[in-house]
Amino acid sequence: MFKTVFSGCVLLAVTALLCACKPSKTVASNENFLESLMQANPTDFAAILDNRDSMRVQIVYTRIDRDKQNRPHFTDYFFNYKHAVYFYPASTVKMPVAFLAMEKANKLGIPLLSTMITEKGQEGLSAVYNDPTTADGRPSLAHYVKKIFLVSDNDANNRLYEFLDQQYLHDQLKTKGYPDAQIVRRLAIAMPESLHRITNPVRFLDTSGKLLYEQPLQNSNMEYLQRHDFLGKGYMNDSEVLVNEPMDFSRKNRVYLYDLHKVLRSVLFPAAVLEKERFDLKQEDYRFLYQYMSQLPSETRYPEYDTSAFYDAYCKFLLFGTQKHKSLPKHIRSFNKPGWSYGFLTDVAYIVDFEKNVEFMLSATIYCNSDGILNDDKYDYNTVGLPFLEKLGQTIYAYEVKRKRKHQPDLSVFKVNYDK
Repeated sequence: MFKTVFSGCVLLAVTALLCACKPSKTVASNENFLESLMQANPTDFAAILDNRDSMRVQIVYTRIDRDKQNRPHFTDYFFNYKHAVYFYPASTVKMPVAFLAMEKANKLGIPLLSTMITEKGQEGLSAVYNDPTTADGRPSLAHYVKKIFLVSDNDANNRLYEFLDQQYLHDQLKTKGYPDAQIVRRLAIAMPESLHRITNPVRFLDTSGKLLYEQPLQNSNMEYLQRHDFLGKGYMNDSEVLVNEPMDFSRKNRVYLYDLHKVLRSVLFPAAVLEKERFDLKQEDYRFLYQYMSQLPSETRYPEYDTSAFYDAYCKFLLFGTQKHKSLPKHIRSFNKPGWSYGFLTDVAYIVDFEKNVEFMLSATIYCNSDGILNDDKYDYNTVGLPFLEKLGQTIYAYEVKRKRKHQPDLSVFKVNYDK
């Protein structure tokens, strides 16, 4: 069983956070703030500035200013942000999937630690009856969410995708203000489009084995949005043969960067957004998410990760991207969800320094594929993408440390005792 440890004052802070009813204003800034900041650091960003379009770089930065009541007010800054320019969101889609799965369970009255049994609904799909990475071997929705944020676990995402199904995902995201989002596929698993439309039967049981909820196999007839998203100059097909034409992403997942940024904001600052944009989560759900969105693999017992493979910075690209074998400072926490695939490297994050009382939101994506060939596993993550995201995070962090604030933020709601 998972245990999230918060102090009494933090519980009160969460209650206050959720009870506040007036959304904060968000100011969309048209200033060239991010460009100027990068121009002032040419050693780190000259190549990015010169190749912003070919690298499909997009950045969203949110400055957070608190008022006397500690309510956050947001100013958004953008760099090269274009809705029409497609980027592959990869594992960042796991964030709204996790939030929606928790919300759906709440609506159905299913405890998040209930045993979640997945049956095999059709050939090409698979069942789950146990999970050796939990303390008691029981698979659960909570444990899937935990693994998604700790190490971006693909199977965990796919199990929640099956609980939600295509149409539900689309309808709920549209209702919350994201009509352009399309999460229509599982991740890191090869199967025809028809199988992505089918989701396995799912059952939830209590600890005594009593049935709490049962969902039959779903077969989506969802009408996909018409898109024309093509990337690259060539790609390796399933037979590992080079096809010399752009790869079609029109039936793959799509969520815009700013939409992901706002999804994260709605969970970190639920009272600061419109009620229709919030996820239906309980106080304990927020506490659970704040823990595992910021916890490191080395701080985790179930699952117990091999930290040579799942090092502290494994999922913390902004600020720490290249620091693969270093311990990260414990007073700085990134509440985030990254993604990497097809040459795209993305991180959507809220970063806090509890010692310096600094907070900001930063989301960025970059296409690291200098040869233009997709699906060949030859990408420039280590030489281009991770150094860029690390330097970007460090540059914004340095600015935030020096920035004068009228009111110091009370960040206690985000402080967690990371209990193994």
